[in-house]
Amino acid sequence: MSLRIATFNVENLMNRFDFSGYRNELRQDRSVKLYEIRSEAEYRLIEQARAIAHTDDTRQLTALAIAETGADILCLQEVDNLDALKAFEYGYLFKMIGRGYRYKYMVEGNDGRGIDVAVMMREQTRDGQPIEFVNMQSHASLTYADMELFDDAIAETNQPHDQIFRRDCLEIDVKVGGRPLTIYVTHFKSMGSPRNGMDGRTATMPVRSAEAKAVRRIIENRFGPKKAASKRWIVCGDMNDYQERIVVDGDRFNGFEFEYKAENVSAIDVFTSDGFAENVVMRRPQDDRWTLFHTRGPQERHLCQLDYVLLSHELAKHNAKRLPDIIRSGQPYRTIFPGGHVAERYPRTGWDRPKASDHCPVAMTLDMV
Repeated sequence: MSLRIATFNVENLMNRFDFSGYRNELRQDRSVKLYEIRSEAEYRLIEQARAIAHTDDTRQLTALAIAETGADILCLQEVDNLDALKAFEYGYLFKMIGRGYRYKYMVEGNDGRGIDVAVMMREQTRDGQPIEFVNMQSHASLTYADMELFDDAIAETNQPHDQIFRRDCLEIDVKVGGRPLTIYVTHFKSMGSPRNGMDGRTATMPVRSAEAKAVRRIIENRFGPKKAASKRWIVCGDMNDYQERIVVDGDRFNGFEFEYKAENVSAIDVFTSDGFAENVVMRRPQDDRWTLFHTRGPQERHLCQLDYVLLSHELAKHNAKRLPDIIRSGQPYRTIFPGGHVAERYPRTGWDRPKASDHCPVAMTLDMV
C-alpha cells in the first residue's frame, strides 16, 4: 500500500486585489510603473485589469504542476483562503484531472498578507486505499514564551509573547488504509533583504531556527522524545532556508558556471543534524536537489532547496529506496538549469512570467507499512 504526497508553494493564490501599491511603490507591479496614473481610482482599475490578465495563464500552469505530482495528499503554501482554493480546484484542477481533491483544510494563520498553509486530499489513494481525515490542529497561537524559545537572538526583533510561526504549523492526522499518519505543514519566515550589516538570510536565521525548534517540540510533545522516531509523521513545506546551494556565474554567450557551496548553519539542521528526520531530497544527485532559482540580477544568482518533505525515522527506514520527484516544468525560462537537467516547459510559460510558481513542487511515493 502506497501514498503519494507533495508540497508546493503556489505563490499568492489570492481571491482579492491588492491596491497597496498606489501608496507603496515597493508593492507596485513593474508593468504598472510604465504608465502615468493620475488618481487612486484609475490605479485601482488598472491593477484589477493587470491582475486578472495575468492570473489565468499563471493558474493553468500551477494546475499543470500539481497534476504532474500525482499526489494523493497535497500540502500547499501561500493560499489566501478556502474560497480561493475551491475556485482554483474547480476552475483549473478539475478540468485537468477530474474529480480529485474534494477535501480541503486550512486555518487562518499569522501572515500579515493573509497567505496561509493548506492541505487538499483525495478520498482514496491511487491504489484504492481510503484516506480518512481524523483531526486538525493549528499551532499559530504559540508564542516564544509558550515553547521556552525566547533568547537574546530572538530579542533583537521579537518579544517573549510574540507568536513563533510567521504563518502556522498545521497538524493534520489521517488514516491511510487504516494506518495512522500525521502531517505537519509549515511556511517559515522569509529571508528578505539585507539589514543591520547582515545579509537577509543571516538576519532572519534566529526566527526560522526557532520555528524549526517549535515544530520539533510539537512532534516530541505529541509522541514523546524517545518514541517520535518510531511513528509515522511528515513535515512538509516552504522553510525558506537551505543547507547547500549552487551559485551561478557566467552568461548564455560564454556559458554558465556552477559552484556548489555547503552552508555552515541552517534552520533545517534542527531536524537533520541528529537524524530526527530525513530530508529525502538529499537522496538526489548534488546538482539536482534545488527547488528555487534565486536572482537579483547577474551578480546574485543561485539554485537552492527551500521546499521540504522531511520523514520520520520510521517512514524513512521503510522507504529507503524511494526517491522524491521535483517538478520543474512550470519554471520560467529565465531559470538556469545545471548539469543538463533542463525541463520541458508547459505551454505559454514565459521568460519571467507567467509561471506555475517561483517554487517547484516536491512529491514522493511512500510505502505505508
